[in-house]
Amino acid sequence: MSDSSKGLLLAGVGGQGVILASMIIADALMRAGFDVKQSEVHGMAQRGGSVVSHIRWGKEVASPLVEKGSAEVLAAFEWAEAIRWVDYVRDEGAVVTDIKTIVPPGACNDTHAWSTAYPRFEIDLFRSRLIETQFVDATANALQLGNVRAANSVILGSVAAFVGIDLVHWEEAIKSLVPKGTEEINLAAFHAGMTAPMAQIPAPPAEPAEYLGPHLIDIQQDWCKSCDICPRVCPEHCLKLDTDGTLLVINADACTGCRLCEMLCPDFAITIRPPAAAEHHEPAISGRKM
Repeated sequence: MSDSSKGLLLAGVGGQGVILASMIIADALMRAGFDVKQSEVHGMAQRGGSVVSHIRWGKEVASPLVEKGSAEVLAAFEWAEAIRWVDYVRDEGAVVTDIKTIVPPGACNDTHAWSTAYPRFEIDLFRSRLIETQFVDATANALQLGNVRAANSVILGSVAAFVGIDLVHWEEAIKSLVPKGTEEINLAAFHAGMTAPMAQIPAPPAEPAEYLGPHLIDIQQDWCKSCDICPRVCPEHCLKLDTDGTLLVINADACTGCRLCEMLCPDFAITIRPPAAAEHHEPAISGRKM
């Protein structure tokens, strides 16, 4: 491998679009005239499994693998993945990380109290190695644009500042690789990421002293693909897939807020809200697919 080559690592969990983001970065670098090598390690097919992609670029690159301590940038689509892979970043490199947290089922200690064994946010975690850190609320930016699934393009926009290629190469790569019909929203998300301010780190939620009551199950019917994962994993049997493929809530009062359905949904079609939020929202339980 050439000594002049550079490395970038992308890390997230299944369902966040890590592989697509990696393809876009590699394509943009090739359009800029670099030799590029890319490799990825897939996790679970649905949300929850770790997904990592290595990219190296330069005048001549022999291997796609980024060695520990050599990456210019780590693009982390989830906070725990930033912690997991930061050792691959060189001193004075950069970490761009979403503040989104996806707690794996194995870390859920209490399905009634939402107690989890999950690492807390620490702003100073990487400063001992002089690593520049950019916290991004990619989900909030994508929601403002109207589509939470564009969050990966927000991350790309924040990463672009550390790669050093012309904007036109990014835009052409995005337009050529995102699904047809989503070019405009993904370009808007990319530009939003370029100017996104440092995100405010959310305060850790207080541990409830007791079970607070049923949680709200909010289903985005037009995003649901009827995969039947959530009815199968729900420990309280709150959900059912109807004969026409519509996901129904059949026992709303039994929902404890364990969020297994939300964490494992591959299409971001289901959201669980705590009782306080449930007082101000009506659950989307009766909608039919178009």
